[in-house]
Amino acid sequence: MSQSAAPSVRTRLVREAERAVYDRAAAYKILDEGFICHVGFVADGQPFVIPTSYGRVGDSLYIHGSAASRMLRRVDEGIAVCVTVTLLDGLVLARSIFNHSMNYRSVVILGTARAVTDGKEKLEALRLLSEHILPGRWAESRQPNEKELKATSVLRLPIEEFSAKVRQGPAVDDEADYAFRTWAGVIPLTLVAGEPIDDARLMPGVKTPEYARGYTRKR
Repeated sequence: MSQSAAPSVRTRLVREAERAVYDRAAAYKILDEGFICHVGFVADGQPFVIPTSYGRVGDSLYIHGSAASRMLRRVDEGIAVCVTVTLLDGLVLARSIFNHSMNYRSVVILGTARAVTDGKEKLEALRLLSEHILPGRWAESRQPNEKELKATSVLRLPIEEFSAKVRQGPAVDDEADYAFRTWAGVIPLTLVAGEPIDDARLMPGVKTPEYARGYTRKR
């Protein structure tokens, strides 16, 4: 697929359209930085929004969970889903409450997902999910056994109908409000990893790996 996509009727931003991003590479950068997506769907007339981890490879998004998960079982039936990922970058404080905002980056994907049934693709998808969260961890960990693979479902969602929305920059006040002696500005927010904490039953001599000690989220 190309690095850009024309918005569909459903993904074209109407309100604050200047914040819309339809560039595929820019949307993928947001997806690759996030940890959690929210999967929205309707089952038996009831809307649900379920948070879950995810991973991306190429133009596909993979989500996983228990094989007994209602969400995964219903989504695999071909019902429409809406997947969202949002990264919060800062609180934007204006002089008026009405003009307060947030700096953020978000992606919305619409489509239908299907279960991954091929064993090799399923294992590779789980590896990608693991590497998306913590690069280097998969190779050092015990691989999933047959029982665990059977108890796990993996769904693949093609990234075909999508849009991103980005808000960056300072506060924007009404011209008359600039006369107020009220502090205005941006409080940046970042996700920062703390010092790793050893497990109580760690084998003697096992040291914290570099990928844990120096962990940082790519941006």
